[in-house]
Amino acid sequence: MSTNRLGELLVREKLISLQQLRRAQDEQRNSGQNLGYTLQKLGFISDGEITNFLSSQYRLPAINLDEYEIDNEIIKLVSRDVCEKHKIIPVSRSGQSLIVAMADPTNLHAIDDIKFLTNYNVEPVVASETSVGNAIERYYSAGPSYEELMSDFSLDEQDIDFSADEEDVNALELEKQSADAPVVRLVNVLLLNAIRKGASDIHVEPYEKRLRVRYRIDGVLHEEMNPPIKLKAALVSRLKIMSQLDIAERRLPQDGRIKLKLGKGREMDFRVSVLPTMWGEKVVLRLLDKGNLQLDMTKLGFDQAPLDDFQWAINQPWGMVLVTGPTGSGKTTTLYSALSDLNKPGVNISTAEDPVEYNLHGINQVQMHDEIGLNFAMCLRAFLRQDPDIIMVGEIRDFETAEIAVKAALTGHMVLSTLHTNDAPATISRLLNMGVEPFLITASVNLVLAQRLARRVCMDCRYEVPTDPQTLIDMGVSEEQMAQGVRVMKGRGCATCNSTGYKGRIALYEVMRFREELKEMVLQGASTTELKVGAIKRGMVSLRMAGIRKVIEGMTTPEEVLRVTMAD
Repeated sequence: MSTNRLGELLVREKLISLQQLRRAQDEQRNSGQNLGYTLQKLGFISDGEITNFLSSQYRLPAINLDEYEIDNEIIKLVSRDVCEKHKIIPVSRSGQSLIVAMADPTNLHAIDDIKFLTNYNVEPVVASETSVGNAIERYYSAGPSYEELMSDFSLDEQDIDFSADEEDVNALELEKQSADAPVVRLVNVLLLNAIRKGASDIHVEPYEKRLRVRYRIDGVLHEEMNPPIKLKAALVSRLKIMSQLDIAERRLPQDGRIKLKLGKGREMDFRVSVLPTMWGEKVVLRLLDKGNLQLDMTKLGFDQAPLDDFQWAINQPWGMVLVTGPTGSGKTTTLYSALSDLNKPGVNISTAEDPVEYNLHGINQVQMHDEIGLNFAMCLRAFLRQDPDIIMVGEIRDFETAEIAVKAALTGHMVLSTLHTNDAPATISRLLNMGVEPFLITASVNLVLAQRLARRVCMDCRYEVPTDPQTLIDMGVSEEQMAQGVRVMKGRGCATCNSTGYKGRIALYEVMRFREELKEMVLQGASTTELKVGAIKRGMVSLRMAGIRKVIEGMTTPEEVLRVTMAD
């Protein structure tokens, strides 16, 4: 059924108004999504209403694919490409007939195609295009199921001996076990599912009587599977072999890297860390996907005024720009975005990183090696003899690094770096505590940026929730914002967001431009609190205020803002 025909019928049946149809068509032209999906997203009609409407139009039974479990043998009968092409999915089999859920049951070409491919008669049932799409994603993206993989192993508890001393395990035997097809397949599924689900980290954790695998998705850990405990040594050894680590060394921490080549020329890096614990080696893999690296600063979550300040600061001929926040708050992405913006043929850029997470063309990147004495301070000194224009230091950890970075900023270089502090004003106090003189800080620092990552509400299942006004006021929403009306959005949970209600993350920024008034306050010995109050008076938007703005825009939830920011 064409989208125009569907829209006309929905208006004729008074399921939507003509104005709603026109608004959905305008939105559809911009987004490229189908009309049914757009009508649901705008809240004009539900998925169930569309399905029931199509069912009555065609006099065919309707099916709710979200509540229906399709057997894997049925799924194998039709390929994903065919399903996506015709917007169909096979549901079940009855004798010589294949029951197929279709968004458009009048598509005779699709029916003939499936008959030819499967040698079954086709009996169509009706489902909305959105639910068919969700079902295709659910059944065809999963890869081998965990149960299928586990069927390769004997799960008899009597076979498992928890008291064996790992030191007695032969390294050659481990290597042989880790090369077994089931273990290889399990590790491959572990890595590929993490990529599919958009995880940033994989945790493989051994305990006394169980092995746990967790994924960190949008900043929160979720338990993924519990492989049999007897696979512990083989699983860890397989990961160590892929990372080119020493499988015989089980008493010391080790670090390595895995590079996977995926389809269409895409590559995925895994940074691997192995740590000996009480019950064996814990492995954490950090996923580094250059294809998903967002280098466009306008898309990171900056509001316009803070973005203007940040771009002004990095485009100064000299000085220091500091980015601060906890581990995993997106500091590296922000710095890479700035470097990408500054990376021009006439500019010499050098970076000292620990580790180098992404390779950037045209930038000289140096990996730190503390074990041979190559640390940030040594690297910075070397950079100053390399005729640099812009220097990026992964982190200012001590007085020596801070002192050289400040001197570099004062001698005509642009210096970008990170620190671990709670907010932008606290960064100045951290530098003072390291031993940097106040007059050097005021002379060198152009801007300090603090950031956090909050989970973004899933756009496919978000809806407005009633919220107690006092809760919003306690959170920090101003009376002026309350007067304009605050609509709080949440996600119901769907296939797109793995039933969490959140999909992706949005950055919250606190940008403190180091103006003359603030410099004077530092020279006079002002405290962190006084600096913060002074900066807010002069237009700085705090992390909490930035979070509240994102709540008002419907991009995140109050719970997320409270989780990642502190009260002003």
